[in-house]
Amino acid sequence: MAKTEILLESGTNEIEIMEFTVYNELYGINVAKVREIMMSDKVKPIPHSHEAVEGIFKPRDIMLTVVDLPYYLTGKETVPGVKDLFMVTNFNKMNIAFRVHTVEGIQRISWADIKKPDKTLSRGSEDGIATGIAQCGKDLVTILDFEKIASDIAPETGIQMDKVKQYDGTERKKYSIVLAEDSILLTRMIESSLQKAGYTKISKFNNGKEAWDYLESVKEEGAENKVDLIITDIEMPQMDGHRLTKLVKSDAVLKAIPLIIFSSLISPEMERKGKGLGADEQLSKPDIGHLVEVIDGLLQRGNA
Repeated sequence: MAKTEILLESGTNEIEIMEFTVYNELYGINVAKVREIMMSDKVKPIPHSHEAVEGIFKPRDIMLTVVDLPYYLTGKETVPGVKDLFMVTNFNKMNIAFRVHTVEGIQRISWADIKKPDKTLSRGSEDGIATGIAQCGKDLVTILDFEKIASDIAPETGIQMDKVKQYDGTERKKYSIVLAEDSILLTRMIESSLQKAGYTKISKFNNGKEAWDYLESVKEEGAENKVDLIITDIEMPQMDGHRLTKLVKSDAVLKAIPLIIFSSLISPEMERKGKGLGADEQLSKPDIGHLVEVIDGLLQRGNA
């Protein structure tokens, strides 16, 4: 199949979900993360790799790590099928192929139709591997957190808090930052990293809608005195980061506040979208050290 194209207009709060199955269970992934779908092929095993890593595969000019998604999700030994597919993804500047059983098609829905799963689906832990449950027609589709899957398999691909230098001054403490991020685990890691860097005044929100409601509530009180900078993910239930960016940068009062999109989805196509919506900077996770540098630059520019 040809490489997928991102057809959505920016800032509409819609998402295209690619539905696929593993052992007849229906799952979903944001189409923006999918480069292409390929027929499965022979994989070269790599000694001492994670048990969910099948090995490497080089279909053309790029080396791909192949993840045995059926094994990762169920723990059952996988018997490769002749009709299995490789779903080739790109996020966090990584290309990974995931083995799946079938691809069912693409659905376009609103982020408002995606609900955050409660802790009963993640065994009470801070973050399960389901980022949301989507109603697609008559079907319920589990949206998987592929960043967390990759981080579980290779922890070095996740946010590296040791990249942030300890800051002992007081200058950064005066700034107020709004953070919109739906992952509890990532929120905690980003908050800890920013606090280590000296940015201690952080208002956290689970999605773009909650952040937007807060920004509107402080607007009449003088938002410029309560919010110095906004950091937003893109993929979030209820309201995504592109929609939040569009609302902020279309508002006569709020548009002056610097806004950073911090997402695993940053690619040339997504960068063009974010720039068109007015984002001041766009960074790919997990580059938390560079995020601090960019925050410094935007705040210094604002005070110049």
